[in-house]
Amino acid sequence: MSAGWNDLRRAPAVSLSYGAIFVVASFLLTLGLWLAGLFYLVLPLAAGFMFMGPMTAVGLYEVSRRLGDGRPVTLKDAFAAWQAHAGPIATMGLVLMLFMLAWIRLAFLIFALFFGQAPSSWDQLVTTLLFTTDGIPFLIVGTAVGGALAATAFAMSAIALPLLLDRDVGVLAAVVTSVAAVLKNWRVMIGWGALIVVFTAAGLLTFYIGLAVTLPLIGYASWHAYRDLVGA
Repeated sequence: MSAGWNDLRRAPAVSLSYGAIFVVASFLLTLGLWLAGLFYLVLPLAAGFMFMGPMTAVGLYEVSRRLGDGRPVTLKDAFAAWQAHAGPIATMGLVLMLFMLAWIRLAFLIFALFFGQAPSSWDQLVTTLLFTTDGIPFLIVGTAVGGALAATAFAMSAIALPLLLDRDVGVLAAVVTSVAAVLKNWRVMIGWGALIVVFTAAGLLTFYIGLAVTLPLIGYASWHAYRDLVGA
């Protein structure tokens, strides 16, 4: 994590600007859900951010790579990072999106199994989950299912996405390398995954504003974790 802080200090303007763009995007998405009467989707989508988070950090991997090589860094470089290996990175993004859609679908299915129907409003959802005894088993089952999906997605993508950015490899090879690295270093990776959850949750709980800092920090630290596990 210290290497991530170091990169953030070396490129503060690019880092905070990159994070701020995703803060604004999160605000707009939340506003759109509220205006559409679908505000209750905020909770499953916020949890689903854990699946798509690695995709949002692709540009940050490029920033760290350039800093490591002693090259100049701009916001344009960060957002153009995926172009060199657009096909494989987009395919990996599609895989992660399928994980996210599966999670949202399963979340509603589990809710329906416990409560019979989808919540009609945000107030009903919060009241049902946090202020009724029926919410406890739902939260336990939902957390177990979501955790299993998140762990699988993490094992597949933790190393795969920075590897796809860094080298000319296929998606299958990147995923196999990622899973192998996670399994070989599972104790370290469990701790790393927990830190990602904590920092991401902190960013979300500050009404997204904290993501301006936590997203670049996690992205940079993930790049250095990839380099430590796979090699330069």
